[in-house]
Amino acid sequence: MDFYAGEHHATNVGRIFRPDGEPLTPNWKHLPIGYHGRSSTVVVSGTDVVRPRGQRKGKDDPVPVFGPSVRLDIEAELAFVVGGGTSLGTSVPVDEATGHLFGVALFNDWSARDVQAWEYVPLGPFLGKSFASSMAAWITPLAALERARVALPPQDPEPLPYLSGRPENLFGLDLTMEVRLNGTLVSRPPYRAMYWSPTQMLAHLTVNGASLRSGDLFASGTVSGTQPQERGSLLELTWNGTEPLRLADGSSRTFLQDGDTVTITATAPGPAGGVLRLAEVTGTVRPAT
Repeated sequence: MDFYAGEHHATNVGRIFRPDGEPLTPNWKHLPIGYHGRSSTVVVSGTDVVRPRGQRKGKDDPVPVFGPSVRLDIEAELAFVVGGGTSLGTSVPVDEATGHLFGVALFNDWSARDVQAWEYVPLGPFLGKSFASSMAAWITPLAALERARVALPPQDPEPLPYLSGRPENLFGLDLTMEVRLNGTLVSRPPYRAMYWSPTQMLAHLTVNGASLRSGDLFASGTVSGTQPQERGSLLELTWNGTEPLRLADGSSRTFLQDGDTVTITATAPGPAGGVLRLAEVTGTVRPAT
């Protein structure tokens, strides 16, 4: 499952694609928006990512065309790994959700923005997301992040009762990511800015009776902060391609080129006052087959 739990990312995307309307959709602050994805194309860090193909249609194109994506992007996310299954027809309350959160791992949810833009109305992402998502090779137990827990940003309006719980069970994580493109640091997204708690995400995904299995995976959605240098996708960092990034080798990027390598790392307060470093997630783009 992939959520959309970052208010700053959702707001940026809304401003890019709906400049004359409200940036957040009416449902956004009432529930953790998400969709189901393919587990078979979650790949371990270090696996090359082949540029996907699909239909795309620019705003001035009379008809769609088929071919390799020309707007390949990243999404810096945090994945949560479930521990402990439940029975079909039951749900997990917020106050019990921590008991089903085994650990976290850095996650890059590669996105073909041009394919996604043409296909997603009305049912949401499909080919623009399903070709690959990269996950770190090592899971950090949630227990190791006890010192990294922080309060959520204020939630207004107050969520419905099934998304409410005791304050200690509604938390964010003081985790700072670093995104590097071909070695150049391009962003430092702060996870503590995320609007929805992982416990609320898990409560929401089970409230209809959907069961859990150990090893289930759900991702946070793109992590972005309030500042331009804290945006977790190229869509935001280049403002939909209108503000190219300059890399250390003198080249510029709006979206990813073949041969580009993206690496995401993160640190958080660790046990005994130390710094905890999460396992990195990295991947290199290869040409479409």
